[in-house]
Amino acid sequence: MGQSYLNTEGNEQLIPDAPEITEVLEGRILIVDDNPVNTALMEKILRHEGYTQIDVTCKPVKVVEMYGDDPYDLVLLDVHMPTMNGLQVLAKLRESFPDEYLPVVMLTADHSDETRNQCLSAGAKDFIGKPFDRTEVALRVRNIMESRLLHKALKDQNEELEERVQERTQQLYEAQSKVIECLGKAAEYRDNETGMHVIRMSQSCALLGKELGLDDEQCELILRASPMHDIGKIAIPDEVLLKPGILNTQEWETMKTHSEVGAEILSGYDSELMQAAAEIARTHHERWDGKGYPSGLKGEEIPLYTRIVSVCDVFDALTSERPYKKAWSVKEAMDYLHAHSGTQFDPAVVEAFVRVLDRVVSLRYRFPDITVMH
Repeated sequence: MGQSYLNTEGNEQLIPDAPEITEVLEGRILIVDDNPVNTALMEKILRHEGYTQIDVTCKPVKVVEMYGDDPYDLVLLDVHMPTMNGLQVLAKLRESFPDEYLPVVMLTADHSDETRNQCLSAGAKDFIGKPFDRTEVALRVRNIMESRLLHKALKDQNEELEERVQERTQQLYEAQSKVIECLGKAAEYRDNETGMHVIRMSQSCALLGKELGLDDEQCELILRASPMHDIGKIAIPDEVLLKPGILNTQEWETMKTHSEVGAEILSGYDSELMQAAAEIARTHHERWDGKGYPSGLKGEEIPLYTRIVSVCDVFDALTSERPYKKAWSVKEAMDYLHAHSGTQFDPAVVEAFVRVLDRVVSLRYRFPDITVMH
């Protein structure tokens, strides 16, 4: 199972168990030396120790290609070679594989401090002196191979944990989205609607957002966040919300509070989804000409998500039958959008909506109310 420790974030981290001897001996080794006598001797020593997967090359220029085909668990690299020395090979490896733990051990007869410091600065993990001593080779190779295999195990473990975190994050996002959708439907049912309006409207928002150049992540965000635009209506008294006639001044002021109430319900969360939903809830009755509420935002002061929601929400509401009105035709609804482009709605958003109109209309048949659009 391995041992655990607290990482820098204070979370428990599992340390993999030390690799078994069979794992070490099955590690892949590459020997690089321009002198075939040296490569043959090193290979003989390693095979005597039980290592089985050993490749040899006297051509340093081939090392990067060979490592890229299937990364080695250990590279034994001569320092002094013609055409391309060991430090140059190591530099090429680091350049080609910047995120890799490179298990490179330098082979050298030069025991000077300068050479050792150069090799360590270049990224070498250890040295083996020439002429080769069998015991030194066995111990240094064994130590580096164990470190390499532990690193691989820890990397694999971290990748697995990251996948679990991403999976859990996605599950939480989906649950959060479902709650938002359900609350959006609940708000509609209070308003004598069928619950399908928010589905059509949110799907329309995603289509329109794509047409306006939003990326897939942004389109997904508006799809998930837009159903909550009217959640604040759950706080409006029935005698105001369900009044069949025209609201008086006091009633209208009460009705207008649903925007800020909705934003308050959705605020206080770190989630990007909840923040977007709160922003849409607060601003979905702002107007392009600045005559909306609650803040009198004007033009591009109004968030783009909200400008998209405003058009899609009004279109679907107009083309839906309600107890207090008949459904408008698509032409009548579009005439309304054009007539109020530049005052209530962003003209660019209305123009883009025209381009996706056929796909928006088709949503009526995928997600129908009890009655069908005229």
